[in-house]
Order: sequence, then C-alpha cells, then structure tokens
Amino acid sequence: MFYVKNVPQWERVLRIAMGIAGLAYAGMNWGASMLAVGLGVMGAMLAMTGLFGFCPMCAMVGRKLDKGHAR
Repeated sequence: MFYVKNVPQWERVLRIAMGIAGLAYAGMNWGASMLAVGLGVMGAMLAMTGLFGFCPMCAMVGRKLDKGHAR
C-alpha cells in the first residue's frame, strides 16, 4: 500500500453516502445548472476518499488515525 489510511470507518461510510447523494443529484440535473456539475465533482471526490480511506487534504494538515481504533 502506498498510503496510510487517515479516514476512520464511520467517516468513510458517511463520505460514500454523501458522495452517492451528490452524484445522484448531479445525474438528475446535469446541464441544468453549474451547481449540478460542482456537486457531481465533489460527490465523486467524496466517494473516492471514502472508498480508499485516504484524504489528501487531511494528510496535508497532518491527520492520522489512532492505531487503537483503526481497522
């Protein structure tokens, strides 16, 4: 593995759910507004960080998982 997971399990589930919701909204309203495009891009990023368990922005500020609670 090339990265160390820095997103806890509960947050991963939340990120995936919110990412899917953003992608669903974008899919229903694509082309109708720029908001849909923005939410689609953000939804895809949230879903990917949730799936991989690694957030580059969290890594930049030095966030690390507590080894006692990591899975």
